[in-house]
Amino acid sequence: MEARIPPVLLLPAPRTSTAELLARAAAWRGYDVAERAAHAEGRQVHWYGGPRAAARVAGPLDLGLLEPADDWLTRVPRPLLRRSVRLTTLAEARTLRERVFVKPPSAKLDLLPAAVHQDGTGLPGGLDGATPVLVSGVVEFAAEYRLFVLDGEAVAGSRYAVHGRLDPAPLDAESRAFGRTVLEATAAGLPSAVCLDIGLLSDGGWAVVEANMTWFAHCYAAEPDRVLDVVLRAAGPLAAVADRDRPHLRGSGAAPGPVWRLTAHRHRPIRRGLSAPAPRVCRQSPVVPGGRPRGVWCVLSVRRAQDLVLGVLGLAPGAARVRAWGHLPAVAGGASRGRRDFDDRP
Repeated sequence: MEARIPPVLLLPAPRTSTAELLARAAAWRGYDVAERAAHAEGRQVHWYGGPRAAARVAGPLDLGLLEPADDWLTRVPRPLLRRSVRLTTLAEARTLRERVFVKPPSAKLDLLPAAVHQDGTGLPGGLDGATPVLVSGVVEFAAEYRLFVLDGEAVAGSRYAVHGRLDPAPLDAESRAFGRTVLEATAAGLPSAVCLDIGLLSDGGWAVVEANMTWFAHCYAAEPDRVLDVVLRAAGPLAAVADRDRPHLRGSGAAPGPVWRLTAHRHRPIRRGLSAPAPRVCRQSPVVPGGRPRGVWCVLSVRRAQDLVLGVLGLAPGAARVRAWGHLPAVAGGASRGRRDFDDRP
């Protein structure tokens, strides 16, 4: 009998803490874990890594990479957004004379980092005016949460920030309830495997932050084994992509958006204290011999937490986060640094 060739999870170096946890979870399932595309040729391949490296390997390895449409956030019902969001061009954004948050909808542009701007005059002049951008009203998030969604259900998740400071913790009942409300209203317009960020506003209300590709999202305190389920669907063999997901393939262009419904749902403001605790070292729970890890939490030393703050969130210690959405905080004066893209050697 011919030996079964195991599938491959391709993780380019250097690996993030999330990539290490996913590698461990994949190995428990019998996957081979590789750093270079040459080690995955001719095999069933799944991907976790930056979009630039993904663009280099997706074609040769026949990868199907799922991501939300550029205009997805603009089609979220306003009661779930709590701010205005529109997709426009950089040329039009330069004419704005009010305080706004501006970012590229999906592609990361070094000349256009996501940031709050006092008006459009400060936007970079070195880019084509036809460049698409998302323009949003500015809101302040007291706490932010990440949901890993599979077939319209949040199968894993984590709080990742409190008042702009990295603070991973399990989801609470309020965030789970709001996440369900958002997915009931919007899941039809999202890929079947996606990362959804939501947040508690400083006024006690809840709002959608953004949706992102799962294959480059940090898990924080979410259970890696469940996160892996979402990653494998979001970045796997092109031939295995379901028909309903094909409009969400990276590079396919946005499909016409559905008309979404909004179900009434009440959420009580969280009145407990939201002061940020000291950085914690998350633990790894026991492993059942011969089985899968039983809830491996993100391992964060104090130094690693600082690295993630600076390298992933782009946030200097002590800086206030006032921003519209996403991974990239806007600090005083509208300056912002982008998340690192680990894109060197696929």
